[in-house]
Amino acid sequence: MAVPFAGALGRKLAPWAHRGLAGIAEAGAQFTFALRVLLELPAAAARHWRHIVRLVAEISFGSATLLAGGGSVGVVFAMSFVTGSQIGFEGFRGLDLVGLSPLAGAMSGLVNTRELAPVVAGIALAAKVGTGFTAQLGAMRIAEEIDALDAMSIRSLRFLVATRMIAAFVAVIPLYLVGLFASYVATRLIVVNANGQSGGNYDYYFHLVLPPQDILLSLLKALVLAMIVTMIHCYYGYTARGGPEGVGIAAGRALRTSIVLIMIADILVSFAFWGVYPTLPGTGAGR
Repeated sequence: MAVPFAGALGRKLAPWAHRGLAGIAEAGAQFTFALRVLLELPAAAARHWRHIVRLVAEISFGSATLLAGGGSVGVVFAMSFVTGSQIGFEGFRGLDLVGLSPLAGAMSGLVNTRELAPVVAGIALAAKVGTGFTAQLGAMRIAEEIDALDAMSIRSLRFLVATRMIAAFVAVIPLYLVGLFASYVATRLIVVNANGQSGGNYDYYFHLVLPPQDILLSLLKALVLAMIVTMIHCYYGYTARGGPEGVGIAAGRALRTSIVLIMIADILVSFAFWGVYPTLPGTGAGR
């Protein structure tokens, strides 16, 4: 009686075990891919800098109109402005309920800098740039263009992936600063102009809790998120299989994976930069 039961249980658990092993193998393949790409970065920067310049222009401004078919500048600005406006509306309302509305400037300096701007830049990079990388590399893979590069002794990983990594690193810096500026402007407009708070009071608390190193750390967080997004999307595009349908499946998997990893990395990097119990700059409040 026990043997048939064990056999039935084994048959039910076998698919789950197979999926678990496949997930471990996939994680190992992604880690190996990332390590190989990182080793190719110096040679890619030295030998393919013209291609990197073209990629930076494509990422930032695209080839058509700025919002509809172009680059990421308008997308990041619009997303950051809208989310900054929400911070202004809801944050001011919540603070006003407990009599702390004068601290709206401090809220903007902390939330926009440490969390909002880097995450928006990462999500915009994944949705706009990352999916484009996956589609480009996937189309090249199913058309055997990547195999042709390897056959011509051109290191496809260096020329196609490492150059995109460098271009994303370079392009995300101005994109992030544009988004950060948009979120600052949007929150101030809502708090000061729409809700009638004193501009001087807002600016005082804003500058009080915003030391220069916070902006630098926030930029480093955006670079970490850009590295994760670009690596994930390039991996799924570079390893795409199964024709046009396979490219679509790879783009979907890449987008889901990158968004989840953005949220996880955001928490971990915040803990690493500002601690589990961060203090409030300029006031000494906190643990």
